[in-house]
Amino acid sequence: MLAPFTGQQYISLETFKKNGEGVRTPVWFVLEHGVFYVYTEADSWKVKRIRNNPRVRMAACTVRGTVTGPWIEGTASLIEGEERRTADQLLNRKYLLKRLFNWLARLRGRPRSMIRIVPAPG
Repeated sequence: MLAPFTGQQYISLETFKKNGEGVRTPVWFVLEHGVFYVYTEADSWKVKRIRNNPRVRMAACTVRGTVTGPWIEGTASLIEGEERRTADQLLNRKYLLKRLFNWLARLRGRPRSMIRIVPAPG
Protein backbone atom coordinates (compact mmCIF):
# COMPACT_ATOMS: atom_id res chain seq x y z
CA MET A 1 0.00 0.00 0.00
CA LEU A 2 2.84 2.44 0.81
CA ALA A 3 5.23 1.25 -1.93
CA PRO A 4 4.12 3.99 -4.42
CA PHE A 5 5.50 6.62 -2.00
CA THR A 6 9.02 5.15 -1.79
CA GLY A 7 11.58 7.49 -3.36
CA GLN A 8 9.01 10.23 -4.01
CA GLN A 9 9.63 13.90 -3.22
CA TYR A 10 6.02 15.13 -3.09
CA ILE A 11 2.58 13.97 -2.15
CA SER A 12 -0.70 15.54 -3.11
CA LEU A 13 -2.43 16.07 0.23
CA GLU A 14 -6.19 16.40 -0.06
CA THR A 15 -7.97 17.99 2.88
CA PHE A 16 -11.69 18.57 3.07
CA LYS A 17 -13.79 21.72 3.54
CA LYS A 18 -16.86 21.73 5.78
CA ASN A 19 -19.05 21.21 2.69
CA GLY A 20 -17.06 18.05 1.80
CA GLU A 21 -15.18 19.57 -1.15
CA GLY A 22 -11.58 18.36 -1.37
CA VAL A 23 -8.61 20.72 -1.74
CA ARG A 24 -5.34 19.26 -3.03
CA THR A 25 -1.89 20.66 -2.25
CA PRO A 26 1.51 19.24 -3.27
CA VAL A 27 3.70 19.04 -0.15
CA TRP A 28 7.04 17.68 1.01
CA PHE A 29 6.73 14.63 3.22
CA VAL A 30 8.64 11.96 5.02
CA LEU A 31 7.39 8.43 5.65
CA GLU A 32 8.60 6.88 8.90
CA HIS A 33 7.36 3.58 10.36
CA GLY A 34 4.21 3.69 8.22
CA VAL A 35 3.31 7.27 9.23
CA PHE A 36 3.55 10.35 7.00
CA TYR A 37 4.83 13.70 8.31
CA VAL A 38 4.22 17.02 6.55
CA TYR A 39 5.01 20.53 7.70
CA THR A 40 3.31 23.76 6.72
CA GLU A 41 2.60 27.27 7.95
CA ALA A 42 0.54 27.16 11.12
CA ASP A 43 -2.10 29.54 9.75
CA SER A 44 -2.54 27.71 6.43
CA TRP A 45 -5.97 26.67 5.25
CA LYS A 46 -4.96 23.00 5.25
CA VAL A 47 -4.27 23.23 9.00
CA LYS A 48 -7.68 24.84 9.56
CA ARG A 49 -9.37 22.14 7.46
CA ILE A 50 -7.58 19.34 9.37
CA ARG A 51 -8.74 20.83 12.67
CA ASN A 52 -12.34 20.67 11.38
CA ASN A 53 -12.04 17.28 9.66
CA PRO A 54 -9.06 14.93 10.17
CA ARG A 55 -9.90 12.83 7.08
CA VAL A 56 -7.32 13.24 4.30
CA ARG A 57 -6.24 11.51 1.10
CA MET A 58 -2.71 11.26 -0.30
CA ALA A 59 -1.10 10.27 -3.57
CA ALA A 60 2.41 10.57 -4.96
CA CYS A 61 2.68 13.59 -7.25
CA THR A 62 4.99 15.98 -9.09
CA VAL A 63 6.07 19.37 -7.77
CA ARG A 64 3.11 20.87 -9.66
CA GLY A 65 0.64 18.47 -8.07
CA THR A 66 0.08 16.09 -10.99
CA VAL A 67 -0.86 12.81 -9.32
CA THR A 68 1.41 9.89 -10.30
CA GLY A 69 0.15 7.13 -8.03
CA PRO A 70 -2.94 5.72 -6.32
CA TRP A 71 -4.84 7.62 -3.63
CA ILE A 72 -4.88 6.33 -0.07
CA GLU A 73 -7.06 7.48 2.82
CA GLY A 74 -5.68 8.64 6.13
CA THR A 75 -6.31 10.49 9.37
CA ALA A 76 -4.34 13.67 10.07
CA SER A 77 -3.48 15.36 13.35
CA LEU A 78 -1.23 18.20 14.45
CA ILE A 79 1.66 17.15 16.66
CA GLU A 80 4.04 18.79 19.09
CA GLY A 81 6.83 17.77 21.44
CA GLU A 82 9.37 15.06 20.80
CA GLU A 83 7.48 13.52 17.88
CA ARG A 84 7.41 16.90 16.15
CA ARG A 85 11.14 17.44 16.71
CA THR A 86 11.92 13.98 15.33
CA ALA A 87 9.70 14.55 12.26
CA ASP A 88 11.33 17.94 11.67
CA GLN A 89 14.80 16.36 11.74
CA LEU A 90 13.71 13.68 9.27
CA LEU A 91 12.31 16.31 6.91
CA ASN A 92 15.49 18.40 7.26
CA ARG A 93 17.56 15.38 6.22
CA LYS A 94 15.37 14.63 3.21
CA TYR A 95 15.04 18.24 1.99
CA LEU A 96 18.15 20.40 2.37
CA LEU A 97 16.18 23.43 1.14
CA LYS A 98 13.82 23.06 4.11
CA ARG A 99 16.54 24.41 6.42
CA LEU A 100 16.48 27.69 4.48
CA PHE A 101 12.68 27.81 4.68
CA ASN A 102 12.86 27.21 8.45
CA TRP A 103 15.28 30.10 8.84
CA LEU A 104 13.13 32.42 6.69
CA ALA A 105 10.00 31.43 8.63
CA ARG A 106 11.69 32.30 11.94
CA LEU A 107 13.00 35.56 10.50
CA ARG A 108 9.48 36.53 9.35
CA GLY A 109 7.83 35.26 12.54
CA ARG A 110 5.76 32.65 10.66
CA PRO A 111 5.18 29.66 12.92
CA ARG A 112 5.01 26.19 11.37
CA SER A 113 2.81 23.20 12.16
CA MET A 114 3.73 19.54 11.83
CA ILE A 115 1.06 17.17 10.56
CA ARG A 116 1.04 13.42 11.28
CA ILE A 117 -0.97 11.30 8.83
CA VAL A 118 -1.81 7.71 9.67
CA PRO A 119 -2.92 5.73 6.62
CA ALA A 120 -6.23 3.91 6.90
CA PRO A 121 -5.89 0.13 7.23
CA GLY A 122 -6.29 -1.87 4.08
